[in-house]
Amino acid sequence: MAKQEWPVYGEITGPIVMIGFGSIGRGTLPLLERHFRFDRSRMVIVDPAETNRKFADECGIRFLKAAVTQDNHEELLTPLLSEGEGQGFCVNLSVDTSSVELMKLCRRLGVLYIDTVIEPWAGFYFDPSADNASRTNYALRETLLREKRNAPGGTTAVSTCGANPGMVSWFVKQALINLAADMKLDVETPAADDREAWAQFMRNLGVKGIHIAERDTQRAKKPKPMDVFWNTWSVEGFVAEGLQPAELGWGTHENWMPDNARSHEEGSKAGIFLEQPGANTRVRSWCPTPGPQYGYLVTHNEAISISDYFTVHGKDGKPVYRPTCHYAYHPCNDAVLSLHEMFGAGGKAQPEQHVLDEDELVDGADELGVLLYGHDRNAYWYGSQLTLEEARELAPYQNATGLQVSSAVLAGMVWALENPDKGIVEADEMDFERCLEVQMPYLGPVNGYYTDWTPLEGRPGLFAEDLDENDPWQFRNILVR
Repeated sequence: MAKQEWPVYGEITGPIVMIGFGSIGRGTLPLLERHFRFDRSRMVIVDPAETNRKFADECGIRFLKAAVTQDNHEELLTPLLSEGEGQGFCVNLSVDTSSVELMKLCRRLGVLYIDTVIEPWAGFYFDPSADNASRTNYALRETLLREKRNAPGGTTAVSTCGANPGMVSWFVKQALINLAADMKLDVETPAADDREAWAQFMRNLGVKGIHIAERDTQRAKKPKPMDVFWNTWSVEGFVAEGLQPAELGWGTHENWMPDNARSHEEGSKAGIFLEQPGANTRVRSWCPTPGPQYGYLVTHNEAISISDYFTVHGKDGKPVYRPTCHYAYHPCNDAVLSLHEMFGAGGKAQPEQHVLDEDELVDGADELGVLLYGHDRNAYWYGSQLTLEEARELAPYQNATGLQVSSAVLAGMVWALENPDKGIVEADEMDFERCLEVQMPYLGPVNGYYTDWTPLEGRPGLFAEDLDENDPWQFRNILVR
């Protein structure tokens, strides 16, 4: 698609403040320039490190070297967000900044807001005095939902709108529509904002659960050295979430729970967690290119929000249907090796952390989608199969993983600009068709695949296993023990 053909979706009339300028920020900036009209003299990037400052300088965007902290965020950001006339936009792509507190500030100022994760202030992930329940994404999400209940309506703030969480919630709804059509069911597609109807829709299709099933096959030109953590996206973010407890939305069909599983006492009670780190917890899953694979059960917000969103409640308020949902992530091979080194060293991250950019990678793809399982067609994967080569052609400063995230940020910003008074929203609550319409040109092939594979395939082998052979899609069979 030629440069002049890219659509301009609207005008951001006030200042733009981008917090964080790592690999995702660097990739998002060209998309903002391509798809929005704005006064670049009123855009500022705030980051405590100057690693990517030259890219901001080349674009003529002001760069402020500063850390946004609990003590200074209001004093630092208020003048930046309220400069001049019009409605500003805060694009939070940082770590160690409280998403909920920044969201509250933006909404008080009438500024639109978007982030890709519910991030806490620095120290949360590695606090030795905190129990594991309080370190979960479930607990972080509850802080968001509490603020949403306490301050309904108002200026739009889009929570957790990257590839996952974010885009995958839109994929789930499109996958359900595809599944219903292929099963030739005469059912009406729910309205975009009808949560109860969507939950019943999934229940009627017989879906037991969902894997956010991803395989990153991007390869570096050079071999990874020792004592360095390599990844195709934020190492700091991956290490932080990987050392949180393994976490998943817990379905009503499940009849077994691991001994180290724990439930939550407050909130939606849509999820559980394991007393072990997610990046050291493996699950059996399936993606189109590799077929069966091991993935890591790394905690993500969408594992809880999707299960919660698609819950059908009985008259007594208790769930009568809820799907299991969790991440099943196979990162690039260099990241897998990096994880082995890290956990071999007692969970201590390597002293050097590096994100592989598009010039350091030679080939590969990021195959990211949703695997809906347990229905009459067994399992259906729907998602993006974006190659490194395609990402390079579509936008600058992008590998395949980064473009799936930055294009979701773009889609969320477009939706917020078109819906400026929707209050606090999660990706599950947005108009998935509009968001995918904006994002699709950046996702490469987006396809659906059916598979007959189940977690019981080839089992038991030479060694006895504790399996549930009556229901292949029990978590008992998915978890690698």
